[in-house]
Amino acid sequence: MTTDRRRRANRRGRGAETLAAGILRLKGYRILARGFRVPTGEIDIVAARGRTIAFVEVKARESRTAALDAVGFQQRGRIVRAAEHFLSQHAGLRGHDLRFDVIAIVPGRLPEHIADAWRP
Repeated sequence: MTTDRRRRANRRGRGAETLAAGILRLKGYRILARGFRVPTGEIDIVAARGRTIAFVEVKARESRTAALDAVGFQQRGRIVRAAEHFLSQHAGLRGHDLRFDVIAIVPGRLPEHIADAWRP
């Protein structure tokens, strides 16, 4: 991938994450973190609503299928490891219900929030 394409993809991804965070807020979630990175993985958005903590992966693709397929087995593992690290730094969240969600951003369609998209 060229540097220019990489920059455009990065910009598109950040825009999709901003849109997803706004949607979550409208649904009553509180955003705890965005772009949480550790050596073992990354989480796009960590959000809370009530006693539920959602670790959210945002995918902007040309189709819903492409967006969901982009969250493969290895990426899920990296997200789970990053979530474990996040929880180790936030002891006050112990005992909350944990969930792994996906928000698919597809041109010409409303963003789709898939709650509990997978379980580790």
